[in-house]
Amino acid sequence: MASEAGVPVELYIYDLTNGMASLLSPAIIGRQIEGVWHTSIVVYEREFFYGGSGVTSCAPGGTQLGPPHQTERLGETFVPFQVFVDYIQGLATTSYTPSAYRLLEHNCNHFSEEVAQFLCGAHVPKHIVNQQEHLLSPPQRLAVQALLDNLVPHSTQSVYANGVRHSRQDSPEYLTLNNQIEEARVQSAELEQRRSTLAEKLARKERKKEKKRKKQHAAGDHDPDGADMAEAVEALPREEEVSRAGPSSAAVAAAAELLAEPRAKPRDPPIVFNDVDGPREYERLARALEGAALGADERASLDELQQYLVLGEGSWVLGDEFLAFVGRLLNDETLSEEVRVATLSCLAACALRDDVSLLLHQDRRHHALLSYAHSIDARPLPEQRALARLMCNLFENISSSEWLLYISEWDSNGVPLSNIRATTKVCVHSCLSEDAELRDVGTALMYNVATKEVKTVVFDEVCVELAMALLQLLQCAPAEEHLYRACAALARLAAHSSEVPQLVAIVGPDPAAYRGTSPRIDEQIDLIMKRVK
Repeated sequence: MASEAGVPVELYIYDLTNGMASLLSPAIIGRQIEGVWHTSIVVYEREFFYGGSGVTSCAPGGTQLGPPHQTERLGETFVPFQVFVDYIQGLATTSYTPSAYRLLEHNCNHFSEEVAQFLCGAHVPKHIVNQQEHLLSPPQRLAVQALLDNLVPHSTQSVYANGVRHSRQDSPEYLTLNNQIEEARVQSAELEQRRSTLAEKLARKERKKEKKRKKQHAAGDHDPDGADMAEAVEALPREEEVSRAGPSSAAVAAAAELLAEPRAKPRDPPIVFNDVDGPREYERLARALEGAALGADERASLDELQQYLVLGEGSWVLGDEFLAFVGRLLNDETLSEEVRVATLSCLAACALRDDVSLLLHQDRRHHALLSYAHSIDARPLPEQRALARLMCNLFENISSSEWLLYISEWDSNGVPLSNIRATTKVCVHSCLSEDAELRDVGTALMYNVATKEVKTVVFDEVCVELAMALLQLLQCAPAEEHLYRACAALARLAAHSSEVPQLVAIVGPDPAAYRGTSPRIDEQIDLIMKRVK
């Protein structure tokens, strides 16, 4: 999104009293104030602001406050769109949560100031940010609150929330933003693919050079540094190719990192099921819920899911009660199995979105998803398959895959549970299932978990359990694809834990028995056997 020309950043300024403060303030608080200001940041053709419902966005001017009282151009930003999204999500889950909102002390203007600084180093006018401190004594602040209660048709918290929800449903401008977001995602994916290809080329060239060095060293010769650098530069894509994939500065920086550490291995691409059709799965869920007794909040949550999954809105459209709604759909036994399968399939489509992490971090309060996941062995087979696909797809993005592997514990009906333990149970159960479809997804999930680049401490308590499941799978002489996934996972676990090679040696079967199945399997077997004594 952020091109060389930059993206314009604007400040929208609203008077919450719509001009009445200037007229009535002398009589109510004893002095005249021009207005009671609410501000928002408009960037990427979207209006971002903070209120009683937390950090929210809408089409510019799309709240019930109507058009802004004043608009100020703050400058231009060169921050990539995805970086900005991650930043906003961080604010929404830390210092700018709904519960942290204070009308006069911690409000929209403080949010606008912080975001403006991040985007372009600009400031909100001081008379707006510090209005309550410089113009109002503590008694006058109470009077201003009373003034707002009398002059604003709804409380400021509900105005923003209701206005935004309404504008999301009716605004014709969201399509423009969605197209731009999709374009940014495509560009990001193309850049990532080129970076991955570049890393693979450099790794192959480095292996060739290493062999060449050994031969030359044995012959008393050496490879000049200039030749090494020439080979590395040759592997770089041309500038015009990089520019088509995204901002050239980002691509050059990525290439520089790769040149600095040419031996670093690229992240193993995860196995995901990206053929899931989000709009179709939403329609399936909506049909399954026809006739179900849903409250007003639940109907609103279903509508929010449609906005996110079908209309392409950002994850901020999902309200505070959305995960409670998901928890009910997954655990209410009065609802049909079709509802649960459709819910999980919708979430599997959501998991492919790069902003799903905001939703996942909200689950720290409900633990709706992983409490359900931990009960996989008690669920019907269609639900098990849908759940395993969802967890596989969460590895599409780094932040959501890391969420699956959190080790901090929480209480589940009196039993301590953690994200990684729930994930491990789904892995083991699915991988060893007698159902061929579930086993296929299970081996993919096992591969994703084991090849995830994390600190060793994350796997300390689950390495043995995962390795035992893999050894059981090997005893069944799986097909080449499943065998490769199992060997690759086992090789990574053996690198994480000294106990895993001991299990391989004592429990078996001997991975070497599968040599010759395919070159890629032989490569993984070599990695395993290097650690088995």
